[in-house]
Amino acid sequence: MISGIVKDGHATVVVKVRLPNRPDLPIEFVVDTGFTDQLCLPPEAVALLGLPVIYAMPVNLADNSEVILPVHEAIILWNGEEREVRVLATGRRPLLGTALLDEHELVVQFTESGLVTIEEL
Repeated sequence: MISGIVKDGHATVVVKVRLPNRPDLPIEFVVDTGFTDQLCLPPEAVALLGLPVIYAMPVNLADNSEVILPVHEAIILWNGEEREVRVLATGRRPLLGTALLDEHELVVQFTESGLVTIEEL
């Protein structure tokens, strides 16, 4: 089970990113049920982490505009196991999307400091 809390009206969880020859890096992500891919990180964070680009992808944003974004690869710890994920380099805050929630139950107590849980089904 993955757990987190509600902060400033956002459901948040910490996910560890596994980097070669460095300690795991915990990053706080906002759970975004409107984002249908896996993870988003700001481009500056992707560059600092040195995540490899795997391809570019056309993306339809919330304002209905279309852009081409680089898609990077990362390894995260998800339910205690390593998992290879796609990371879109965009935005200002780390986002966790619904593609990672597949086969999981998300429960959010929408009150400040409320509990957020993601549990495998």
